[in-house]
Amino acid sequence: MRIFGIDPGTQTSGYGVIDLKGANRLVYVASGVVHTSKDMPFPKRLNTIRMDIIELVNEYAPDVVAVESIFFFKNAKTVIPVSQARGVIIEAASSVGLEAKEYTPMQVKQCLTGFGRAEKKDIQIAVQALLQLPSIIKPDDASDALAIAITHARMDLSARKSACENSALAH
Repeated sequence: MRIFGIDPGTQTSGYGVIDLKGANRLVYVASGVVHTSKDMPFPKRLNTIRMDIIELVNEYAPDVVAVESIFFFKNAKTVIPVSQARGVIIEAASSVGLEAKEYTPMQVKQCLTGFGRAEKKDIQIAVQALLQLPSIIKPDDASDALAIAITHARMDLSARKSACENSALAH
């Protein structure tokens, strides 16, 4: 199964692509970011995000898209634009026939580290360990997107067994 994870944003949206091989082997495929200029009119930014996501989905041919949901936001000024970007991303996935699964930041943290209030660095280390990468993925948005993809893989598995209880950093 190929999973396309997305960490939505209006200026930078991270993406990460992994393959789930066999019962539980995770394989890194690709990661990066979709950029828009803050000088662009907002509707044009949303269109750019949509078109870039569709292009990436067509390139990597995932079976499912996993998107970070907005559960809690520190900055009220950014919650609405980011929500609009999320909507465009979910619509883009749907327009090419893919289901979009949503996961909260707390679910991602719990699934990767065993602690729902883990720090960003802990998530990055878990992504590196679970994907057996030589270094931490940069930028942060791309690493976050991989974490979301991993969460989907492990949550899907947890329907059959308790994968998230066996997080990368839990002992």
